[in-house]
Amino acid sequence: MDNIGFDYSNSFIEHHQIEYMQPFIEMAHSLLHDGKDSRGDFIGWMDLPEDPDKHELAMIEKAASRIRHDSDALIVIGIGGSYMGSRACIEALNHSFYNHLPIDRNRGPRIYYAGNNMSSSYMADLMDMLDGLNISINVISKSGTTIEPAVAFRLLKGYMEDRYGREESRHRIYITTDRDSGSLRALADGEGYASFVIPRDIGGRYSVLTAVGLLPMAVSGIDIGELLAGARHGMEEYSRTQVDDNICYQYAMARQILYGRGKEIELFINYEPRLNNLGEWWKQLFGESDGKDGRGIYPSPINFTTDLHSMGQLIQDGRKNLFETTLYIERPNHDIGIRMDESNLDGLNYLADRTVDFVNKKAFEGTLMAHTRDGVPNLVIRLPRIGEYYIGKLIYFFQKACAIGGYLSGINPFNQPGVEEYKRYMFSFLGRPKG
Repeated sequence: MDNIGFDYSNSFIEHHQIEYMQPFIEMAHSLLHDGKDSRGDFIGWMDLPEDPDKHELAMIEKAASRIRHDSDALIVIGIGGSYMGSRACIEALNHSFYNHLPIDRNRGPRIYYAGNNMSSSYMADLMDMLDGLNISINVISKSGTTIEPAVAFRLLKGYMEDRYGREESRHRIYITTDRDSGSLRALADGEGYASFVIPRDIGGRYSVLTAVGLLPMAVSGIDIGELLAGARHGMEEYSRTQVDDNICYQYAMARQILYGRGKEIELFINYEPRLNNLGEWWKQLFGESDGKDGRGIYPSPINFTTDLHSMGQLIQDGRKNLFETTLYIERPNHDIGIRMDESNLDGLNYLADRTVDFVNKKAFEGTLMAHTRDGVPNLVIRLPRIGEYYIGKLIYFFQKACAIGGYLSGINPFNQPGVEEYKRYMFSFLGRPKG
């Protein structure tokens, strides 16, 4: 089987500079691996692909089958890591217009998202659009009190009970929350909702391979077993301490080297629109992990060739405080040939018998050459194709690189003190009672 590849030959980083960091990578590796039982950090994700909860997986598959049978749409309620990973995978691994296909042509129900903003217009439009569709809800929150999903769930729970009655709603509401505590756990136990567990030792942005991500993915028709197989092989491959044998550690070190040279912005680039929300998941993973103690690389997803017509000028001729990481897909899921046209008014006959993907790849090559010639470092991650196995492995690649990079830079990659600070101010302004 082909493998994920990593190329830093266009980053202005020499091989000996990567080799020089070997002692530091061994230290970071030891901190992550050897201290995991004593430190109590959120690192349950590290071994998860090797030993997933088989009972939980069976329950996920059973619930997904039931939702697929009795629902035209699933509403995923969550914010941040509670929905971004599943959305990234659902959009990457399904039809580009998944929600717009006729229901009988889709692999699963339509998937909609709520609780990821506080827009009243969005919620009103969502509830209006649900008219005539049989629906189920999956609400995801460890505490149950995060305000965006809590408000959305209160509204949609009321909508469900008005429409179906309380008894049938119990069979259409699925809870993913803490095993033992929190308001959602109490509600699930009291109402008899089907429920799934967010492990206490896995933070939200690392939770995509738990029930948090796996239930919505299974509903959409994704093979979650193959996704976990890819992650498991990533876990094995990316645990090697020798940097020459570990592209995950090479990526983590390349980011640190470039940051040390004043490259404070990382553009995560894809050439496939279905990967746009994978970039959003990546943004949260690295932004919330790295950004603390007055430091951190600013992560920004960019979509090419689209954004070459809006951001290309700035990237090439603007301040040289950024670098690019491109996710390059070697084989598209589909390709389309370009036909000869007798009039040739568009002047494209020179591309006759070529394909759209051929043009896309030449756009990548041209962009890479232009940007590196103007001093913009480029890292390239090569994915053989977009499929469950490779996406699962890529998820583990980024999670591990993020954790190792945090230790290389001397920060805790698993907390988010700034997020908690804004919540305190917001709740005080809302007048929430204390206690």
